[in-house]
Amino acid sequence: MILRRTFPFTLTTSPYYTSATLSLLHLLQLSIDFRSQKLAQQSHAQILVNGFAHNPFLATRLVSAYATCGHLTLSRFVFDSVESKNVYLWNSLINGYVKNHDFRQALALSREMGRDGVLPDDYTMATIFKLSGELKDLASGKLIHGKGIRIGFVSDVVVANSLMAMYCRCGEFDDAVKVFDEMPQRNVGSFNVVISGCAALGNCVSVSRDDLWNFFVRMQCEGFKADAFTVASLLPLCCGDTGKWGYGRELHCYVVKNGLDLKMGSDVHMGSSLIDMYCRSKKVVIGRRVFDQMENRNVYVWTAMINGYVQNGAPEDALVLLREMQMKDGIRPNKVSLVSVLPACGLLAGLIGGKQVHGFSIKMELNGDVSLCNALIDMYSKCGSLDYARRAFETGSYFKDAVTWSSMISAYGLHGKGEEAVITYYQMLQHGFKPDMITVVGVLSACSKSGLVDEGISIYKSLMTEYEIKPTVEICACVVDMLSRSGQLDQALEFIKEMPLDPGPSVWGSLLTASVMHGNSRTRDLAYRHLLELEPENPSNYISLSNTYASDRRWDVVTEVRTMMKERGLRKVPGCSWITISGKTHSFSVADKAHPSSSLIYEMLDDLVSIMTDGCGDIDILT
Repeated sequence: MILRRTFPFTLTTSPYYTSATLSLLHLLQLSIDFRSQKLAQQSHAQILVNGFAHNPFLATRLVSAYATCGHLTLSRFVFDSVESKNVYLWNSLINGYVKNHDFRQALALSREMGRDGVLPDDYTMATIFKLSGELKDLASGKLIHGKGIRIGFVSDVVVANSLMAMYCRCGEFDDAVKVFDEMPQRNVGSFNVVISGCAALGNCVSVSRDDLWNFFVRMQCEGFKADAFTVASLLPLCCGDTGKWGYGRELHCYVVKNGLDLKMGSDVHMGSSLIDMYCRSKKVVIGRRVFDQMENRNVYVWTAMINGYVQNGAPEDALVLLREMQMKDGIRPNKVSLVSVLPACGLLAGLIGGKQVHGFSIKMELNGDVSLCNALIDMYSKCGSLDYARRAFETGSYFKDAVTWSSMISAYGLHGKGEEAVITYYQMLQHGFKPDMITVVGVLSACSKSGLVDEGISIYKSLMTEYEIKPTVEICACVVDMLSRSGQLDQALEFIKEMPLDPGPSVWGSLLTASVMHGNSRTRDLAYRHLLELEPENPSNYISLSNTYASDRRWDVVTEVRTMMKERGLRKVPGCSWITISGKTHSFSVADKAHPSSSLIYEMLDDLVSIMTDGCGDIDILT
């Protein structure tokens, strides 16, 4: 947000106004509009030649011109050359530093302005509040707030809005609401600051989503019409596990009813927010409907829809959309688009597609971006290519963060390389990164799959002694899995009893799997009992229990379990397999006959079953 202001009187009433100064002001404005340093310097030369160096209007405009061109040194030179500096000249230089994102110098300049005895105006106050928010400098913000109360500028709507934004950026939402309640006058921006501030802070504030919705209703009751920014700020709160997607539908209706229809308004930010809200609420079909109705779609809209397909388990649609994005609208994907689509390649095990995305990122010179490299490591490991994942990790063209190390540790674990995962974990610690829950789960899972029990237990114990990390259900499930896989079922059961938190389904599931593997019926039945208590509506538990008793030929119990499932209306979602041939992915589920070659496929399956039944293991079934 770049704040602008006008002088409180016209140039014709100023003693500094002449036809020459008017021409120079016009030239300086052109240099600002076209960001022309050459024109600014030519105008500066004319100012010096004509003896206008101390003209406050010309000096103020010249400071802005140099700052717009990125030459703050020249701006400061012009500023220092003026003997009598007014508040407008100070504001011009402060705003120049803001434009060039040098917030600390801008804030220091505002303090220098106070020491020189120049009183700030409403523009200065709003700018300083913005600076304090950007720097999260609450102390400076409160200091200027106190000065604003003494001067009387806080009653100005624009200044008060900037003050509320500062408090929200610094995490002081209650103070922002207090300022809002004390405002003598408000505008739509005042409500937007509170709504967007609460949305940005998320769970850090005590305000519930219902309270925020009531605040939105209050806005309309007070006669203020919500704009696209209001709607886009509210939509992220109407999705996910909150169960509030009904609010999202109401907002969508409000958009159509109040002339913000995406067919006409083409507000891409609001359209992206609507698509994201519906996709996060598992309503991807409605999200696609919004996408198709938009007349103007930019890279952010396409990326929102691609990400929505990935989140809802439709990787094929995501990859198709990535191609359409370039072929239909001629839009080049950006870094976020590529990061969003890479998980789709991982879900489909589409190594060729993943390599194409990787190649495209190199062509766009994005291969040094840490988030993209992290996504590449994850994608390659899930596509079965550990070597490519290691290459993406070991490239020296980007700075590795904690996610990078965790991704590589998880990749080693996924491929059964427990020793490499442990070595990488200790390398990460040597580089000064502290482990988090994801890192620990990755390395413990790798130890579990590779039978490195002693190493895993040592890492687990170091969490509390060295890093003060409290065990989570996920971490405890890894320890249980590690102990029980190695046959130490009694130790695993003892660990569960001593856990500092209640064991969840993942803990009992790990014990169950190992109990079945080692043929321990006592711990198996105990794990089943707890699983059914914790997840009575999960059909997978009943199917697993039924299969276990079927292997023991206890058909009476199998019938009992199946009857229980039928009475509760539980059905397991059928599994799905896929294969990619000549760049096309073919998917299959149980009893699926939708594929055009299904008759040939089932004929081949019958032959395979016949070969296995006859026990002809020496026959080469590939011939």
